[in-house]
Amino acid sequence: MAKTETKKPNIFVRMGRRLKETFSELKRVTWPTFPKVVKSTGVVLVVVLAFLIVVTGINFGLQALLDLVTSIGD
Repeated sequence: MAKTETKKPNIFVRMGRRLKETFSELKRVTWPTFPKVVKSTGVVLVVVLAFLIVVTGINFGLQALLDLVTSIGD
């Protein structure tokens, strides 16, 4: 029984095809405008700062609780 094998193309041929597909996809991308990018960046920074404040508050609270628990035996 003869097995029909389909030979895979060379690795460089496959990489070339992938690169060509990538560039053709990038041509179809609609890039955001500069004001939209600035606005989105501002939103991200505000959210990160809000989480930083919340996590820092929780950290200080837990540290105070740990200090209270460890000072009970003194």
